Amino acid sequence: MPTPTTTLAMGPEFLDPEWLISTFGLLGILAIVFAESGLLIGFFLPGDSLLFTTGLLTSDGQYITYPIWLVCLLITIAAIVGDQVGYLFGRRVGPALFRRPNSRLFKQENLLKAHEFFDKYGARSIVLARFVPIVRTFTPIVAGVSKMNYRTFVIYNVIGGALWGTGVTLLGYFLGQIDFVKEHIEIILIAIVVISVVPIAIELLRARMAARRGTTPAEQAALDEAARESQQHRPY
Repeated sequence: MPTPTTTLAMGPEFLDPEWLISTFGLLGILAIVFAESGLLIGFFLPGDSLLFTTGLLTSDGQYITYPIWLVCLLITIAAIVGDQVGYLFGRRVGPALFRRPNSRLFKQENLLKAHEFFDKYGARSIVLARFVPIVRTFTPIVAGVSKMNYRTFVIYNVIGGALWGTGVTLLGYFLGQIDFVKEHIEIILIAIVVISVVPIAIELLRARMAARRGTTPAEQAALDEAARESQQHRPY
């Protein structure tokens, strides 16, 4: 098994799934899944790679000794509860969120992406967004801002949380029992870190560049339009 320093050079230590799992255990995994599913500050956390690595390390039994069914169940619950919190936050804050100024941890462009995703796929976006980094953090918030029917949201939230939380974790678990994966697990874990860090690094770079140039008139117009649309009740 690699140590955290093996993958440290690939990105920040706190984004290394194996380091997170070995340091904080199952409770840490659940906290990250919850935060990434519905808290504004959770968009940069590893999601897919964390669940996949959790499955791998559960099959190995070194860091996680709980049965896989319990791990999947708890992860799914954390994901569902996180989205619920995001929805309720968006519903309470309302369209004013689209006028919130940018900060180090909040970028209007991420909210706008989620709004466009939500407009394109409707209620299905609650499920589909689970598999799209960054968008999955903001979509339940946008659903709340848009006053999506709560019962509909809960149904799609449960489906999406189960498919993502259980599906990705089980994928890692079963692959972890293949001899080739066991023999090259260090390389695979490093690849997972690369896959998880690169998209986040790109988004952070884009956010930094956007902060330097400020909000363009076109972006501001899109945000204003999104805020106006969100004031209307959506019959999903």
